[in-house]
Amino acid sequence: MLLQCIKKLIAVAAIVVLHFSISGTTLAQPPGPELDRTIPTPRLNDGKIDFGGDGVWSLPYIRNFADRIVGGDENSAVPFLPWTEAMHEYNASNNVAYDPEGFCLPPGGPRSMATPYPAEIIQHRDRIIIIFEGGGHVWREIHMDGREHPDLETYVPSYFGHSVGHWENDTLVVDTVGYNEKTWLDFGGHMHSDQLHTIEYFTRTDKNTLHYEATIDDPGAYTEPWTIAWDINWSEGQELADYICQENNKYMIDLVDDFGNPFFESTPVAR
Repeated sequence: MLLQCIKKLIAVAAIVVLHFSISGTTLAQPPGPELDRTIPTPRLNDGKIDFGGDGVWSLPYIRNFADRIVGGDENSAVPFLPWTEAMHEYNASNNVAYDPEGFCLPPGGPRSMATPYPAEIIQHRDRIIIIFEGGGHVWREIHMDGREHPDLETYVPSYFGHSVGHWENDTLVVDTVGYNEKTWLDFGGHMHSDQLHTIEYFTRTDKNTLHYEATIDDPGAYTEPWTIAWDINWSEGQELADYICQENNKYMIDLVDDFGNPFFESTPVAR
C-alpha cells in the first residue's frame, strides 16, 4: 500500500510539472508580432533606466541552464561537484518528478526569471520589487539604499535570499545571499546549496528588451562560478493575472492508475 501511494505521488508531481511546462508556456508567451527593437529605452525623471511601464515582462521558459552558459561553446559543461552531478542525473532519470516548483513552491534564485509567466518590476526610491504571476505567486525585494547583507550566522535563509542592488551605468547589479536549499536552479534539476551567491545584471537595451545575466557562485555545489544569460520580451498593455497554483491543479481529477482506477475517490471539483 505504501509503495502504491509513493508511486501515485510521483505520478501526480510529474503531471503538475507537465502543467508548468505546457500550460505556462502557452499562457505566458503566445505568438505575436515581431517586437520593435529600435524604440529607445524609457527613463525615469532622474535619468535612471525605467524597468516598468504599461505592461509586463514575458519571462521565457529556460528549462536547462546548461544551454545558456555565457562565454562557452556547445561543449561547455556545468562545473559540477560529484554530489550535484549525481543529483542532476537522478532528477533527470525521474523526469524531474520531485521538482519543488511543480508542488507550487517559489522558484527562487535565477529560476524566477526563467519561469514562463509574466513579471512586473516596480521601482521605488530605496528598493525595487519584482512581482511574479506564476508558480507561488510571489515577489522579491531588492534593497537600493546602500545597506550591507545581514550576518548569515543569524539570518534565516529564504527562497529569494537577501538582495542588495546598485547601478553600474545603465545596468542594475543585484547581489544576493542567504538562499535556502528548498529550490532547484532550473527545471532540469540542477541543485544548489545554502552557500549559493548570485550576482544578477538587468539591462533594458531598448523598450522591448530586458537582457538578464546571472553568475552562480556556489562552492558547496560547483567547482567554480558559472554565468547564464537570456533576453526577456516586453508585453505592452498586459497586466498580471491572479494565478494561484494551488487552486488550479485540476489534473488530478482524471488521474488513473495502470488499471483505470481513479487515484482519488472524492467528488471531483466542478470545472
